[in-house]
Amino acid sequence: MTDPDDVSNEADVAHEPDGANEADSGSQDPAATVMALLAPGAPFEMADEDVLGEPMQVFVQRARSLRQLLAQAGRFGDSDYAVFHDVGRRRALTFADHERRVASVAAALADRGVGAGDRVAILAANCPEWIITFWATVSLGAVAVACNGWWTRDEIVHALAHTTPALLVADAKRLARLDGADPGMPVVVIEEDFVDLEGFAPDAALPDIPIDEDQPALLQFTSGTTGRSKAAVLSHRSVVAFVQVVTFLGAAQAASVGLPSTGPSRPRLAVFPMFHISGLQSASITPMATGAGNVWPMGRFDPATVIRLTTEEGIYAWNGTATHVFRLLQDPMIETLDVSLVQNVAIGGSATTPELVRATEERFPHLVDTFTSGYGLTESGGMVSHAGNAMLQANADSVGMAMPTVGVRIVDEDGVEVPDGENGSICVRSPLVMLGYWEDVEATDQAFLPGRWLRTGDYGRLQGGELFLASRLRDLILRGGENVYPIEVEARLEQHPAVAECAVYGVDHETLGQEVKAVVVLVDGASLDLVGARAFCGEKLADYKLPEYLEVWAGPLPRNAGGKVVKAVLRGEVTQAFFEE
Repeated sequence: MTDPDDVSNEADVAHEPDGANEADSGSQDPAATVMALLAPGAPFEMADEDVLGEPMQVFVQRARSLRQLLAQAGRFGDSDYAVFHDVGRRRALTFADHERRVASVAAALADRGVGAGDRVAILAANCPEWIITFWATVSLGAVAVACNGWWTRDEIVHALAHTTPALLVADAKRLARLDGADPGMPVVVIEEDFVDLEGFAPDAALPDIPIDEDQPALLQFTSGTTGRSKAAVLSHRSVVAFVQVVTFLGAAQAASVGLPSTGPSRPRLAVFPMFHISGLQSASITPMATGAGNVWPMGRFDPATVIRLTTEEGIYAWNGTATHVFRLLQDPMIETLDVSLVQNVAIGGSATTPELVRATEERFPHLVDTFTSGYGLTESGGMVSHAGNAMLQANADSVGMAMPTVGVRIVDEDGVEVPDGENGSICVRSPLVMLGYWEDVEATDQAFLPGRWLRTGDYGRLQGGELFLASRLRDLILRGGENVYPIEVEARLEQHPAVAECAVYGVDHETLGQEVKAVVVLVDGASLDLVGARAFCGEKLADYKLPEYLEVWAGPLPRNAGGKVVKAVLRGEVTQAFFEE
């Protein structure tokens, strides 16, 4: 259905909801910590309720809409909600200023005829206007269409035709990508028109139109690399539930290591695009519940810039893919960092390795449970399960225990539940799960079993309540009985002065099963051959990990919405994916 790593695994431990620290904040017993947080009267108390005709567990203390979540964030006042750094320019939005701008833009959208149920498409790079447009849209009871900013002309045209927005809010660069095509709806150009929306009603209050928690709030496209992406319809309930499980996770981690769950808010690092789960639900929406804002470095990911901003902005959490973290740990600037600033490192969008865990623990010895990983997908609302260090080190295929309010079943081809420990199709039911696919009844029917159990399209097993993802094996290179983690070889190659970026994957071998192949993008004017690549890697890696094949790729590597390299393109299995300049 979609990439099983399309999940945000970021836990906010800096500023949890009022009362979170009442749950035995000094406990070292994870089970006791969880029970205290979930107990009757506790911040994350659960109860059984009817959700879309099916009994499900829900959090009792929850916002009933995204607008209510936004209004509750007024208590964070002049704290920074989002800080953008771009070529020496710092743009900051406080919670209070953000709400004022949202109210004005919502009034302007209503004046342009946008109402409940209408779609507003957003097509832009990460910027304050993206976030403000999203919140203004959902506050009106309208539906935000999160367009992939890396789409080609045809992909943009298809998405707009499929979702029929009442309005398109876009930046000039992506509008130019339409190459004269009529989008078919009014357009707000961010660079030219947005200032008028923000100034339309400076004293306006947030809209008061009724919003049902099960009505659509967001259309988020799946990250499929073959065929047309489908638009998953996520309700207000779904997105709020995502915030709650992430906030619960943060509270549990904070309590288990004795960290305070209240106090001055400190920001997190944000590197994902806003149309992605980790960029929108985690980095842009979750702060409304936690008060911990985000720092957004603009442009291409630069480790030295992130390390500098960690000091300047007081960033306490590094969130990104495994590649992001590897590059941060290996950059020479890391030696200038006061490591005590970083209190959390979380991986989203990719698997981790024991080597990366060790490297992170060596750099940040004060962290307990340094790494976290998990499983989820767009259709599941982003979170299904979560695993800490112990589970990952015991079994690399583990994606942990199901999150509170999330049910998991493993079924056979006939939809019959299989015994514990047996592989089958992973199915999920929770308040987070999508309503369905936009205007696609057939695909929606195929996605669900009776009882609103979502077919994830992935295979795995439940064993003692722990979920193991069989399909994650595709990320490994199995060479002559040895496991080769591509990220380890990639991290070494990216240290080579001639290599701008690289990707590693397995190719079939008659006797060994697979061999290692590296695809590299070279620095302008540089050269590298297989002999040189093997010699360089061999200084740090075992022989069986060295590449047997080397291909020089012309231009940036193809990447999906989460920033991961689309290796199916490199293998020639699908056509060239669009990538940002």
